[in-house]
Amino acid sequence: MPDETVIDRTRDLSQPLKRLSSDERMKDRSDYLRGTIAEGLLDQITGAVPSSDDVKLMKFHGIYQQDDRDLRDERRRQKLEPAYQFMIRVRLPGGVCTPAQWLKLDALARAHGGETLRITTRQTFQFHWVLKDRLRPIIQGLHETLLDTVAACGDDSRGVMCTADPQSSRYHAEVAALAKRVSDHVIPKTRAYHEIWYGSERIGTSKAEEPFYGRTYLPRKFKIGFALPPSNDIDVYAQDLGLIAIADEEQLIGFNVAIGGGMGRTDQAPETYPRLASVIGFVPVDSVITCVDAVMAVQRDYGDRQNRQRARFKYTIDDKGLNWVKVEIERRMGFVFEDARAFQFTSNGDSYGWNATPDGRYHRTLVIENGRLDLKLLDALRDVARVHQGTFRLTANQNLIVAGVEADKRAGIDAILAEHLPNIGQVSAIRRSAIACVALPTCGLAMAESERYLPSLLSKIEAILAEHGLSDDPITIRMSGCPNGCSRPYIAEIGLTGRAPGKYNLYFGGGFHGERLNRMVRENVGEATILKVLADALARYARERLPEERFGDFTIRAGIVREVTEGRFFND
Repeated sequence: MPDETVIDRTRDLSQPLKRLSSDERMKDRSDYLRGTIAEGLLDQITGAVPSSDDVKLMKFHGIYQQDDRDLRDERRRQKLEPAYQFMIRVRLPGGVCTPAQWLKLDALARAHGGETLRITTRQTFQFHWVLKDRLRPIIQGLHETLLDTVAACGDDSRGVMCTADPQSSRYHAEVAALAKRVSDHVIPKTRAYHEIWYGSERIGTSKAEEPFYGRTYLPRKFKIGFALPPSNDIDVYAQDLGLIAIADEEQLIGFNVAIGGGMGRTDQAPETYPRLASVIGFVPVDSVITCVDAVMAVQRDYGDRQNRQRARFKYTIDDKGLNWVKVEIERRMGFVFEDARAFQFTSNGDSYGWNATPDGRYHRTLVIENGRLDLKLLDALRDVARVHQGTFRLTANQNLIVAGVEADKRAGIDAILAEHLPNIGQVSAIRRSAIACVALPTCGLAMAESERYLPSLLSKIEAILAEHGLSDDPITIRMSGCPNGCSRPYIAEIGLTGRAPGKYNLYFGGGFHGERLNRMVRENVGEATILKVLADALARYARERLPEERFGDFTIRAGIVREVTEGRFFND
């Protein structure tokens, strides 16, 4: 189709109109995310959704079309279409889930999702291995417990994160509730989701169907997260919009606002890079929604709609200038930011075992390796959910908190877990801080293994750590199967991103609390080189480190890597 200019009436029409990319034109003609998805679901000739436009539109509905890449070559040889299946991502603000919701998720995974669930790095669940005719049963089943998949993917505001640990602050409940309110506020308002998945009738109206997003939504995905110092478990600096809670001795008073974080980059494209969010000021609690609207509107109106590689908010900020963007946000809010308040992060991991919460209850954090809930874990946690009277909380480190437990109920939960998972608490320090994306065989973007490979690589790294007396030292390590960085590898002390089967870029120097980007130390190398470079660096760390010095800090001080002071210099 030839280039054409599309006017989005929600946009600032005083700005020059731009030629839009093919994805922008696709969104414009989608009839507010309807496309021909409903018709494609009825096509029984293929396991896929036939229209490539609908494949993209379904992301706004929380669904990715994929295929089993382990079978791809063999099926091609047999002249069969790929083994198509779908991934469904749930919208779960702050990662909070009730026992009733857990039991429904469990039942749906067993019936339609290959008897597995996955906890993501953004505090939600993903179903994998879902066949096309099972999409509606899952989405309608979620609806029965007030869950949905709206905007879990797509060019809109993704799931809103919130510090998971209930003991982190006596204001945790208030901030978690605000995260839920923001999530409900920023999702698309189109009725397309209800019509396609719930069978609702289309209702005629003279009101704008998308009063904020308009016909073309955002240029790319937009991520929001709430952090409660001293915990930076959500990696607030990796968010497009990070809100850092500030409280005095009596109450929650507001949030420091950080903008422009994002992990994605493209290999061999130096104009793309990860970026950490910049703190630009403070807003009181009652101005948070106004601030969120203003920040998203600036990205909506000024984000790059021609080049999707540079369409994230971080590039808008670097192209326009941070101060320009700040002033424009203030203009749209109708007031200026107050000066940012002092805060400090002292951790970005999870607290394991039993811990007390400010309300006198208890929670237990369980390590779920790479977030994968296999049948053994599902069995154990189903039994817990049947007796649990609190909540489950998913962490950004892909772990699970059984929260809100009365003191006299702890032993019962421990007994259930011990019966099913006798070794669940026996996890090394480095495994506790490890994160991996799904990668092969389902992710279409993956260039190398991640979830399936990291556990075996960690076993070899554990041997190196033990040799140098470092087994109990927490070191953050994250692996992604491609450079898009879903596991946030670019802020890990040790980061790995896939380049080809068995080949990775290796990064050192990230901040332990998520406050600094790392830098590449080896490009496109295999396991032998990765282990050799790690062994040399860890041996030096054991010999030469200062008291309390983190591994990432050491690699910079020792000259192993140069410090990255801001995202634009990541590829230098």
